Amino acid sequence: MKITKSLFLAAALALGGQAATAQQVPLEQNQVVRDGFYAIGLADEIRKNCPQISPRLIRAYSALKDLEQYAREQGYTEADVKALEDNDAAKDALRAEVNAELQARGAVPGQTSGYCKIGREEIARGTPAGRLLRD
Repeated sequence: MKITKSLFLAAALALGGQAATAQQVPLEQNQVVRDGFYAIGLADEIRKNCPQISPRLIRAYSALKDLEQYAREQGYTEADVKALEDNDAAKDALRAEVNAELQARGAVPGQTSGYCKIGREEIARGTPAGRLLRD
């Protein structure tokens, strides 16, 4: 099972059972949640395509716990989480954005060098994705 899917499901399950309060946007459109999953997706694509870079699973788990806490503070419900978990279109759209960014930055599917270069850049800059990786 891919790390992104596993982490996504873990986050979704961890968010269940929370009290309802009004939100401004659906969970998948919440910018903080979206940015968090974007970073996880970017890190996952890099680590899958660059054998020299590995994931920092504890940090990824901590990032998900932070998203969980944020969602709780915003009042998202179990139904919101379930809808996000089941939203293949949103996951596919986010994956397409990640892949487009990688290709725009020089990554070529099947060639590790571009992914490794981007991964090292992310790590060096200390970006959210870079903090989820190690060289």
